[in-house]
Amino acid sequence: MNNEEIRKILWLSGLKNAVKFNGKPNKKAIMGKLMATRPDLKPQAKTVLPILNQIIDEILKLDLKEQTEKLLRLDPHALDVIETIEEKKELPELPNLSKYEKVVMRLAPYPSGALHIGNARMVILNNEYVKKHNGELILFYDDTIGSPKSLRDSPKAKFVLPEAYDLIKEGLEWLGIEYSKIYYKSDRLEIFYEYCEKLIKDNIAYVCFCPADEFRDKFKRQKIGCPHRNHSIETNLEEWKAMLNGKYHEGDAVVRLKTGMDQKDPALRDQIIMRISEAEHPRVGYKYIIWPMLEFSWAIDDYLIGVTHILRGVDLIKEDFIEQFIWDHFKWKKAEFLHYGRINFTGMKLSKTEARNNIQKGIYKGWDDPRTWSLQSLKKRGIRPEALKETLLALGMSLTGINFSVNWLYAKNQDIIDGISNRYFFVEDPISLTITNVPSKKLISEPFLHPSNPKKGKRKITCIAEDNKLNLLIASSDAKKFIKGQVIRLKDLLNVKIESINLNEKRIEASFHSKELNRNFSIIQWVPKDENLEVSIVKPDGSISNGNGEINLLNIPMNQTIQFERYGFVHSIKLEHNHLFCYFTH
Repeated sequence: MNNEEIRKILWLSGLKNAVKFNGKPNKKAIMGKLMATRPDLKPQAKTVLPILNQIIDEILKLDLKEQTEKLLRLDPHALDVIETIEEKKELPELPNLSKYEKVVMRLAPYPSGALHIGNARMVILNNEYVKKHNGELILFYDDTIGSPKSLRDSPKAKFVLPEAYDLIKEGLEWLGIEYSKIYYKSDRLEIFYEYCEKLIKDNIAYVCFCPADEFRDKFKRQKIGCPHRNHSIETNLEEWKAMLNGKYHEGDAVVRLKTGMDQKDPALRDQIIMRISEAEHPRVGYKYIIWPMLEFSWAIDDYLIGVTHILRGVDLIKEDFIEQFIWDHFKWKKAEFLHYGRINFTGMKLSKTEARNNIQKGIYKGWDDPRTWSLQSLKKRGIRPEALKETLLALGMSLTGINFSVNWLYAKNQDIIDGISNRYFFVEDPISLTITNVPSKKLISEPFLHPSNPKKGKRKITCIAEDNKLNLLIASSDAKKFIKGQVIRLKDLLNVKIESINLNEKRIEASFHSKELNRNFSIIQWVPKDENLEVSIVKPDGSISNGNGEINLLNIPMNQTIQFERYGFVHSIKLEHNHLFCYFTH
């Protein structure tokens, strides 16, 4: 690593530390963290320290505002990283453990698409608690009918997607989640019918024919019972059977629970527990037209499958109330509730509905498109499941809302893959570099596969000069920074002097300068013009970056992370006709 690269790392580390501590960088803290997180710098500690001293002096000349502005110029996401959680927060203990012989928890995905990074928190938290207490984890597909038939063509409609069942299993398998059994809500309609009828017989539920807006405006908001609320048990049973027999259609009738029209929270006043949906279901077709609402189905199922502890976001506390209302009515043993705050995944579109629509339109390539942020897409990018688990567990169960920075995940992932990812040369959007007066016909570059692990050995890149001219490819982004007369170091090869620059024709002329390493020269990557691979990299925003990589990429295994030096980590996907296809990791 040359001095220029070291200086950039130190500037970033120094400015982050300074901004975090009100403008005053702490050299000892900066060095300690650097040595812990960047083992490749340890052998260069004697070089790093004097450079850091110089940079700290320069940082101290800036006020806090200037430090912040400079930091964001170097890394627009740097302030997100400053807020990263240094230590894993301990999860709170599950309440009332002594009341239960065994901890039983459940995952409840709605199969409208693949699990994404936002869904993963629920999965990982449940799994962590079950492992801790040697309990049982159940996978329960919450596949009740979502959008009614009349809305199925709406781009905002949420409904069960047939392939989602397998997509969810794939995501759980990637995360290493083990569950004891699988249930499907769509298999349990008769059970919900049975308990709905019991509630009607107990005069705690009734069939309501009020249009939704009329019930909301005329009765719910006024805390007044609708005309159907006081119908006799016999009338309600008769209308319930008429619903089951198909007498009524979508929107004609619902079953409401008598939670009370005087509830302080309007959302809790006589909740709907059953409604009609005539949409086709991918597992049971048109067999059923009466479907339970979420809270009601969970009140029944959580009791029947013996769930002991339920984790929910704070925005779903209403579901707690409905479940407890029904448990109290039937005098059932109650499960325990734990809640956690919302996470705002800044800059990510975590919508299965939007992802589904974009896949159907051909905008996204599939559920593993990086723009979906699905678990499949993270796997394809080379994100390790343990990195995702550690990142989300580090957030704990805080009730406070959290603005999630993807840099937290990237930092965890880099800790895992950095030491095992071999290095290679790659030039993006290549431009031709012709070097004259080359002293040798054959030049051999032998960079390390991994500079921090010399035991991995070296790779060999051979260059052939014709008539003392050497033709290479370099990245356009490097070429744009050149100045005529400047001396550039071609990494692990030689030094050249820039003679002419023609960016329009994508051509740079240079002459041989010297071979010896000089860290004062800018160092760039290169590949031989006549011996290289085409490389395509899918970026997180779905765009594709094209360039050329060194010939040694022919021998790399697929589905493995590598690092293109000075570019980033990528995950190899496919090698076809000397063309390597990758996904950008970070």
